[in-house]
Amino acid sequence: MVEWTDSERAIITGIFESLDYKVIGQKAMSRCLIVYPWTQRYFGAFGNLYNAETIMANPLIAQHGFTVLHGLDRALKNMDDIKSTYADLSKLHSEKLHVDPDNFTLFSQCLTVVIAADIGKGFTPDMQAAWQKFLAVVVSALRRQYH
Repeated sequence: MVEWTDSERAIITGIFESLDYKVIGQKAMSRCLIVYPWTQRYFGAFGNLYNAETIMANPLIAQHGFTVLHGLDRALKNMDDIKSTYADLSKLHSEKLHVDPDNFTLFSQCLTVVIAADIGKGFTPDMQAAWQKFLAVVVSALRRQYH
């Protein structure tokens, strides 16, 4: 079980409160598909993903990024039991969607970059440490079914 300090909880909550889910979700998902193009194979039904411009303009990619950020809300609301919170989602991604579990890590890295750019100089090392701890727990929970 992960232990969270009051400071970490406050930092993570503060980050979520500052997010524009539509903007950040679209940017993070687009960045993931552009920087790691092999992740595009799971989005074949999303239409033209030929280049960065078409990916960034794709409304289905934007919606999926928005959906993923709202999925992270579940972890925020259940920080003391993230593994159980994501058990069904882990099973879905593993057994039905057959998503490469490394993609969770790749997306979390892209999300961190986008959030850091959005917050700017205010994204302190303490904020990054708490945020990355949070995402590491989420990724671990999503990868759980794969073990």
